[in-house]
Amino acid sequence: MDETSRNFIEAFIEEDIAPGGRFAGQKVHTRFPPEPNGYLHIGHCKALCIDFGTAEHFGGICNLRMDDTNPSKEDNEFVEAIQEDIHWLGFDWGDRFFFGSDYFEQDYEYAVELIQKGLAYVCELTPEQFKEYRGDTNTPARSPWRDRPIEESLDLFRRMRDGEFPEGKYTLRAKIDLASGNFNMRDPVLYRIRYIEHHRQGTKWCIYPMYDFAHPIQDALEGITHSLCSLEYEDHRPLYDWVVNNVSVPCKPRQIEFSRLGINYTVMSKRKLRRLVEEGIVSGWDDPRMPTLCGLRRRGYTPASIRNFTDRIGVSKVPSTVDYSFLEHCLREDLNDHAQRVMAVLHPVKLIITNYPEGQSETVEVENNPNDPDAGVREVSFSRELWIEADDFLPEPVPKYKRLYPEGPECRLKGAYLIRCTGCKTDDDGNVVEVYAEYDPESRGGNPADGRKVKGATIHWVDAENCVDAEVRLYSNLFADEDPEGEGKDYIECMNPDSLEILSGCKLEKMLENAEAPASYQFLRQGYFAVDNKDSKPGHLVFNRAVALKDSFKKK
Repeated sequence: MDETSRNFIEAFIEEDIAPGGRFAGQKVHTRFPPEPNGYLHIGHCKALCIDFGTAEHFGGICNLRMDDTNPSKEDNEFVEAIQEDIHWLGFDWGDRFFFGSDYFEQDYEYAVELIQKGLAYVCELTPEQFKEYRGDTNTPARSPWRDRPIEESLDLFRRMRDGEFPEGKYTLRAKIDLASGNFNMRDPVLYRIRYIEHHRQGTKWCIYPMYDFAHPIQDALEGITHSLCSLEYEDHRPLYDWVVNNVSVPCKPRQIEFSRLGINYTVMSKRKLRRLVEEGIVSGWDDPRMPTLCGLRRRGYTPASIRNFTDRIGVSKVPSTVDYSFLEHCLREDLNDHAQRVMAVLHPVKLIITNYPEGQSETVEVENNPNDPDAGVREVSFSRELWIEADDFLPEPVPKYKRLYPEGPECRLKGAYLIRCTGCKTDDDGNVVEVYAEYDPESRGGNPADGRKVKGATIHWVDAENCVDAEVRLYSNLFADEDPEGEGKDYIECMNPDSLEILSGCKLEKMLENAEAPASYQFLRQGYFAVDNKDSKPGHLVFNRAVALKDSFKKK
């Protein structure tokens, strides 16, 4: 491997699997452990790509394990959505799909083992007393129950499992170091009583393991070599190691932390995203303005663009915030190479070529994708009446305006002919309803026979006699504030009131009549658009703008 291209995680793993290393001769084995209490968002995607991608890089394997040890917000809907998102990105876990709750019995047995070794005890501090006795940097924590006899703790823990006590009455705590400078090691709670139905286990359990206890055990039981996690777990690593070193698990994984992904103009807290959904502020988890993977997919993002984004932002220990425009840039790069070019008029006004024979129709050729030499050309129908963009005409031109206006310069109709505007028709309110022009019959393909210079712009169009109507949704950043989660801010008040504009009666080439998701297109001069995978259907086409041709949000 190129020494300059590997990241620090890959460097650590190379050392571990080298002869004499911690995992010499073993296959690299990672895991991705999402909590099924919401949909995956772009922040999870970084961890997902690191977990699966690192295993892939070393020819290893990666498990998918649902972290369902906290049943309060977990649901099978989220389990299925997570699987769909991971497959959409191009990763697979094979037959290695697990739930944290699969290990509840083993978790319990290992907790009993700790009690028997004198390394855990049942504590009956109330939540209020727990905070009071926690201590500070100069004062050790304390618990009057720390020296509870082993047999008494074993009995109480068994009765906790049997449901004899109310919530909050007892907890099981590790006996580590009440004076530790790392508060995670000050006899942390391993189990608590919760009377809540689990989405898979039902009411079988009324005690649930804490993540810091269950997770290292689950990793060890699955044979994980490298537990890759985000930086907030760095201070929890001593507890991770303490657990695997003090119970009789079959292996001892290594935890390595990396910085989380931050992106401006968005929030990546599942709790905050859930509020947007539950209060109807957005249409759902898959609203195309949401940073969820299902929302990005519906908007028109491609797996390649997102994986490229995560690769290029890199892996580091230093927290940073990536500009949202870079995510858009990665999408533009992908679609620029692969998306077919089509003509679509979003704000239509009728153009009538007055000297073109009535009733006549022909076809002209336009390129499918100039960046793909194999894409070829297609035929588009052309007739006397066309639709053009309303802002491609002005009754009175402004300086440097090079499109249509009466007696203005010749303009090209994309792939067709040269035209010159002769006038317009307005309604009683002064709105333009028709634009008139004459064409040069000798300029087919947009090239004048005499080689004269054309000073006007090239205009896209749609044949009024052979087109299809569509609804087009224009999306912008969900938040107008660059840092909606900043100190003292209410992220709801930071929302962008112009994040969605819905256009009806848009005119598209007839070829798009049967377009289906996930097809993406470049609407010439407009941006990249994708068929909406939820609302679009035959007879009611809906397109979402995935990304504009250029970054325009900051300019606005």
